[in-house]
Amino acid sequence: MTLTLTDRYVDATLRRLPGRQRPDIEQELRTSIADAIEDRVEAGAAPGDAERAVLTDLGDPARLAAGYADRPLHLVGPAMYLDYTRLLTTLLATVVPAVAGYVGLMRALSGDASAAGIAAATAGAAITTAVHVAFWTTLAFVLLDRLRGGRARPARPWSPESLPEQPGRRARHAELVTETLLLILISTFILLSPFVSPLAAGGDPIPLFTPWLWDTGLVYLFITLAAANLAVSFAKYYVRWSVGRALAGALVQVAGALTLVWLAATDHILNPAFAAAAGWDAGTVHWIRIGLVITGSLTLVSTVLEAVTLSHRR
Repeated sequence: MTLTLTDRYVDATLRRLPGRQRPDIEQELRTSIADAIEDRVEAGAAPGDAERAVLTDLGDPARLAAGYADRPLHLVGPAMYLDYTRLLTTLLATVVPAVAGYVGLMRALSGDASAAGIAAATAGAAITTAVHVAFWTTLAFVLLDRLRGGRARPARPWSPESLPEQPGRRARHAELVTETLLLILISTFILLSPFVSPLAAGGDPIPLFTPWLWDTGLVYLFITLAAANLAVSFAKYYVRWSVGRALAGALVQVAGALTLVWLAATDHILNPAFAAAAGWDAGTVHWIRIGLVITGSLTLVSTVLEAVTLSHRR
């Protein structure tokens, strides 16, 4: 079923309202929009043009929702509040995990820090970065608002084209089925690798992955992160958007990418015995590690770009 501009506008408005308010406001909003469109059509406008004009007059759904909820936008200033919260949310969801992960990775690669030391350094970097991001972003918007005497206007005028696209049901189901199958296949392959291998020594299979992953339990952490990432994909389609959901999704994706990069960079993925039995030289193992690091890094960059894009569309 193809969603109309009105459907997308109402959805973008309702997702910012408390659940108890949504049914009444949805009915009221749809009736109001339909009446306004009908008036314009009777005046000679085409239905599509009438719908677009009515939604443009209503303005940004976030501002309309704030009015319905009687929630003044005065944290920084009404005209700049939405830009401020969108930018701050994006920075906290992307910069903080990236910096914390980088610090933790560097401490791990140094080889002179314990697991507790790495965790403490990572947590400290996350807290420090979050404080700086929140402080300097808020200060910049406060100064900008004061310098303009509270007369600032949004940098980009809102139009119906700013509404987020809603994927069709078939495309949504195809994506979720594909991700679910990949998770099942990859998890099965990893968990069975100690028992099923194309190489053997003395009748016992030689695992492709290092036994260290099972000894430390990190293999189960990695699979848990993959499953959480799948849950985020389902939530993206079946749970209304919220700052908490967006942050949780970004953190899960960043955590999975950083875990892959750390395991590859510290040579904790491939089993040296398997590489030796397969006849792989040091160069081959090195390039496999590089490929895994690049894969994790690209995933991290993709997460950051997606968060920035969504912040502008919301």
